[in-house]
Amino acid sequence: MAGHGTAHSAAAFCHLLRGGGGSTVGTVITGVHLVLFSQAADADRAFLRDVLGWPSVGAADEQDPWRIFRLPPAEAGVHPSDGPASTALYLMCDDLTATLDELAGKGVHPLREPQAASWGVVTAIALPSGLELGLYEARHAPAPGG
Repeated sequence: MAGHGTAHSAAAFCHLLRGGGGSTVGTVITGVHLVLFSQAADADRAFLRDVLGWPSVGAADEQDPWRIFRLPPAEAGVHPSDGPASTALYLMCDDLTATLDELAGKGVHPLREPQAASWGVVTAIALPSGLELGLYEARHAPAPGG
């Protein structure tokens, strides 16, 4: 998207987020914007770019170091909890063992051994800032439309 104005870049990015089509909730919700608050933002951005290979656009223009990354397809689950309300971010993969092998080749290792859960096999990795990202291989079918 280099060379395009901010408005055009933002519109094109939103189009990409929607998978090139319309939202499944009419025109009210057009995507999800995940914010990671980090004490090592530059290092975490480099991780998303270099390790995970996520494409990005500059927030203001292509030279802007503040990057907005395109995410893979997403889903949301609401789990019951006896504790306080919270949120969690899990990166999904089709084969956790193969994904961990690929990440190990890039110097990234799981924070704990993979554990079986009723909904999948789960572990976690850390961004350079120490921010933890869940990583799991789902056992459920993908949500419709994804």
